[in-house]
Amino acid sequence: MSGISIRLLESVEEFHQAEDLMRVVWPGSELDVVPLHILTTVAHNGGMVIGAFDGENLVGFAWGFLATDDSEPGRPALARLKYCSHQLGVLPEYRDAGIGYLLKLAQRDFVVRQGVRLITWTFDPLESRNANLNIARLRCICRKYLREVYGVMTDGLNAGLPSDRLLIEWWVTSQRVKQGLAEEPGRKPLTLDSFTSAGARILNPARFAANGLLRPPDRFSDPISNIAIIEIPADFQSVKIQDMPLALEWRQHSRALFESLFAQGYIVIDFVHQRYDGPPRSYYVLSHGEARVGFSEN
Repeated sequence: MSGISIRLLESVEEFHQAEDLMRVVWPGSELDVVPLHILTTVAHNGGMVIGAFDGENLVGFAWGFLATDDSEPGRPALARLKYCSHQLGVLPEYRDAGIGYLLKLAQRDFVVRQGVRLITWTFDPLESRNANLNIARLRCICRKYLREVYGVMTDGLNAGLPSDRLLIEWWVTSQRVKQGLAEEPGRKPLTLDSFTSAGARILNPARFAANGLLRPPDRFSDPISNIAIIEIPADFQSVKIQDMPLALEWRQHSRALFESLFAQGYIVIDFVHQRYDGPPRSYYVLSHGEARVGFSEN
């Protein structure tokens, strides 16, 4: 989007704008608004609070802090240093304009200058927009499913469902990420046919119910190759609004499926969002074993 500038938040007035933006992005729960004093402390102590501005108006922001990777707790903290990206939000009228992507690129530039190679964050695995940004565009990977990360949530986006999340790993100095970002402006995303024609199978082919909402199957299949595909709703918020029991069914179904595949050694390596003859459909792509060649985070 032209006219959008990305810069660090520095003044008290800008941090107040961030508080106001959070109230719009996560409505209905003042507990989800990070107060100015925390944002200021993070920004002044090695973390980053960054904003997307339309003129002088804050329309998107992200913040995070230095942390340590717990995958090898026996190693010294300095060797396990990572950046934890905690929140990213964009005003509704500015969504789908590439602002989240620009904020993430700015985060990457910031941590690379710090000498850090890993950024992690969590997101709802049923949110197709977020999955497309994180996996397909930024070239992140995922191999861990977390149940009930935040307990009971009451904001407008998350209320009513278990707060399950995928843990994202963004290895910002890896060849996978460098190549993916370099190709991004002109790169055509892979289609579902790109994977199914190579022998991959959709493990949970969903069907549209009479109300027009996508319903998961009663059972999912076991993978038959090194590539596996998981379908999710293309617009999970619409499912929640129209049929909360169905949304809960999707949460339980996807939880079992992701946990099963991760336990077998699969990792999420791509995401497909495309429209066929009917409504748009969304799919995760996971790889295992030799299929991971070229996806190393080192």
